[in-house]
Amino acid sequence: MEEVTAIERASLSEEETRQLGEQLGQALRRGDIVLLSGELGSGKTCLAQGIGRGLGCRGQVNSPSFVLMNEYAGRETLYHVDLYRIEDVEELDELGLWDYAEKGVLVIEWPERGAELLPGDGLVVELRPGERGPKSRLLRFTPRGPRGREVVEAMGAA
Repeated sequence: MEEVTAIERASLSEEETRQLGEQLGQALRRGDIVLLSGELGSGKTCLAQGIGRGLGCRGQVNSPSFVLMNEYAGRETLYHVDLYRIEDVEELDELGLWDYAEKGVLVIEWPERGAELLPGDGLVVELRPGERGPKSRLLRFTPRGPRGREVVEAMGAA
């Protein structure tokens, strides 16, 4: 059996980025951790909005920049975290952030802010500007561990 590695997908618009997120959300289940990495304005929140759609979450998924985490009910609960304003990674440990993954799907923007505390299994999605217009993006889905490989396989099959 061939080992699953990273896959790349292109998006030409914010809505296409949401559609990729929706496809990803449909493959996710309780306990999954998705790390969204990219510069400001790269589409992380658009992707998270799509993940919420794929999980059947009601209401608009917004960036939790000022509150650290937002929670959305759906097929699985989405815990959407933004670490942009975290100054000390010890704060993450004190918040018990990883406990939320056991209760639903944990999606983390700016995971670089707490890299040393992040769990090993899951999925990393890197978002970069594309070359086909100002809203185009290139998304790279990289598995971390067995569950991450399952999710990437599901994304590759769709």
